[in-house]
Amino acid sequence: MSAEHPSYMSRRGLFRHVGAGTAAIALGGLLLPLRAASAEEHTARDSGTAAVKKGKPVVGDPTALPGPIHRSHSVHHDIKLTVDEHYAEISPGALFRFCTFDGHIPGPMIRVREGDTVSFTLENPTGNLLMHNVDMHAVYGSGGGAPATLVAPGQSKTEHFRAMYPGAFIYHCAVVPNMDMHISSGMYGMILVEPKDGLPRVDREFYLGQNEVYTDKRFGAEGVHQFDWQRLAAEDPTYVLFNGGAAALTPRRAGAMKAKVGETVRVFMVNGGPNLTSSFHPIGNVWTEAWSQGAIANEPQRYIQTQSVPPGSTFVGHMKLPVPETVKLVDHALTRVMRKGLLAEINVEGAANPDIFRS
Repeated sequence: MSAEHPSYMSRRGLFRHVGAGTAAIALGGLLLPLRAASAEEHTARDSGTAAVKKGKPVVGDPTALPGPIHRSHSVHHDIKLTVDEHYAEISPGALFRFCTFDGHIPGPMIRVREGDTVSFTLENPTGNLLMHNVDMHAVYGSGGGAPATLVAPGQSKTEHFRAMYPGAFIYHCAVVPNMDMHISSGMYGMILVEPKDGLPRVDREFYLGQNEVYTDKRFGAEGVHQFDWQRLAAEDPTYVLFNGGAAALTPRRAGAMKAKVGETVRVFMVNGGPNLTSSFHPIGNVWTEAWSQGAIANEPQRYIQTQSVPPGSTFVGHMKLPVPETVKLVDHALTRVMRKGLLAEINVEGAANPDIFRS
């Protein structure tokens, strides 16, 4: 596999990188295919399913995120993400080859303060199959740093940037011509740039990622699911997921999130897509404060029932928890909940408050 940087490719090398028989155009330095690229070795090298073994789960812990920043000065961060490609259960008994950052979905939340500087390293270990990079929407620079971080298996590259503007931003793999396949397979996460004055205090924080996955088997079918390029082109996903698994954050899988009556929780959500807009809704609750597009430098909207989160964007919302209940976090395009696996739950424990609700 070529490790050539696209900017330095010859005409012959450029077409070899895109894929045999695939025409392409350059648009603002980004190589775009005029028609869908072939499946390349993504499927061919995984076609021998007899040797496929289930690896570690990819479901990201929604409580595993850095804590709020409480300082009034800028610092420097050395941050590394490692590419991890492996098979894991997308639903019970169904295996899929995920591409991840640090082994889980979404990738780790990166949390810095406006004005901080970052040395960011992407490592692609030997043994992986594919080239990868990272486009961070919090970075001024070509491709959000994607050209500077393009790594073949066995390579590691570092870029340096200053976090100039506050907000919650997506980062994602942006290799061409198959960035949609890489993102769908799990390669996205959030970088949070806190404003200099910080964020409002809350009792708990949760971190969720939504994406869709396109496979050659029906939803829930046991066995090895290969990536389905035709379904991708038709934007017809088999699965739509929070944190990399069907109903992953429920008692049936990795477990529900937990909170207590009287608390205020903050939910960070990043929509990797690559194609579907989320209608993010808490069943049994409301977004008391909502920052559309992760625009935390702005005043929040209040008492929002359902928030649109486009692919390639984020959401930050607060919920108050006045009564014990199970808050179901869903995309209110409800077929994705009922038939494609998109559900997360927050189990709120504590004393009943019949003045607010009773049955």
